[in-house]
Amino acid sequence: MTQEPASVRIDTSKPHPARMYDWFLGGKDNYPVDEAMARQLLTVDARGRDMARVNRAFMHRAIRWLSAHGVRQYLDVGTGIPTEPNLHQIAQEAAPESRIVYCDNDPIVLAHAAALLRSTPEGATEYIQADAREPEVILERAGKVLDFDQPIALSMLALLHFVGDEDGAYELVSKIVDKLAPGSYLVLSHVTGDFDPEGAAKAAAMYKARGLTLRPRSRDELAAFFDGLEFVEPGVSLTAEWHPELGEPVQVQGDDPIPGWAAVARKP
Repeated sequence: MTQEPASVRIDTSKPHPARMYDWFLGGKDNYPVDEAMARQLLTVDARGRDMARVNRAFMHRAIRWLSAHGVRQYLDVGTGIPTEPNLHQIAQEAAPESRIVYCDNDPIVLAHAAALLRSTPEGATEYIQADAREPEVILERAGKVLDFDQPIALSMLALLHFVGDEDGAYELVSKIVDKLAPGSYLVLSHVTGDFDPEGAAKAAAMYKARGLTLRPRSRDELAAFFDGLEFVEPGVSLTAEWHPELGEPVQVQGDDPIPGWAAVARKP
């Protein structure tokens, strides 16, 4: 399912969210254009690195919760550059038979796909090179590894704020969720401007100036992605406050909330 390495062409002329996220996490798989953009964002909110770490920790906690509640299949859209422990490592540590399909549109993630494919013998991992705005492509390719007649956890972590309303953010989520079996889950985390609207607007303008999209959404706007689903307690919460007992706390600067919402919900 992965493309051949020869087809990888990395565009270093403009920043990419996956590579900026890598820089915030202290990784090396980014370019000067990504670092420059990330540093500019730090002038808006100096806690950019904290935001990335808090989001990563939420992923770990959510997968532990899902594993404990019997989920054995995962479709992770907007995977990003591998940073251990990755989703499949968390899932397969709890249940070695778990099957995971990763999806991203940045060729640098494809270049690191081997790190995403180190599955346990009992389970499976696969990588799809596709854009989140191509749900039909994702579903067709993921169906070669995952059984859509059985529950699947669909995770889109720190992804949808890069998809504008005009690009059908809500529609692309619903198209995938509609194909999931009852008992499946949707897992989202999302940047918000609820706590600093002016700062969020500045960040969005920085992205727009580089031909990129940043669409912070409110708590209610995030909740709308889960229409028809049943929230896992505590519903939509601050990313850092979703089941903190399932992971080590992340130390952050200051006392203000990290501006992100997160939630997990079940398809009845």
